[in-house]
Amino acid sequence: MLSKVIYGIALALPLLFLFRRHNTPPADAPATQPTIQSEKPQEKRATIMQPPRDDLQPPKDGPFTLEQLQQYDGSDPSKPIYVSIKGDVFDVTRKADVYGPGKSYNIFAGKDGSKGLGMSSLKVEDAVPDWSGLPDNEKKVLDDWHSFFSKRYNVVGRVVDLPDIVAR
Repeated sequence: MLSKVIYGIALALPLLFLFRRHNTPPADAPATQPTIQSEKPQEKRATIMQPPRDDLQPPKDGPFTLEQLQQYDGSDPSKPIYVSIKGDVFDVTRKADVYGPGKSYNIFAGKDGSKGLGMSSLKVEDAVPDWSGLPDNEKKVLDDWHSFFSKRYNVVGRVVDLPDIVAR
């Protein structure tokens, strides 16, 4: 009888080890990480979500025209990538995986796409600077985007030829 118990324990220990190994988070995982792992490995997606930075340079106010801004759309790898929101020009080069050519937010690169950001639209025709006609809830969304960018990207200038109808 004792030999059957020992034999059972000897068989159960490797199974217990494998079960624990697959259901225990790594030591460096955050406490909130789920312990059950997905069967399919998830593809790492580029995201703009990131914590605020404390190493930003003081904002610059160098003048940019909308035409000059187009040169910074990511199509020339030797130039930085800029996005303008409400006239402030942000250097988003370090997130080329999001703003670079063919990437999800590239429609905002090299232009002031304030209206599209306020509308949460990725349509090219919405990525224009005139956000004056947005309803209050979308103006709030635009303000939130401006605040988000201000905490994460260096301001490298200001667009000087925005349409007169754009509210400031």
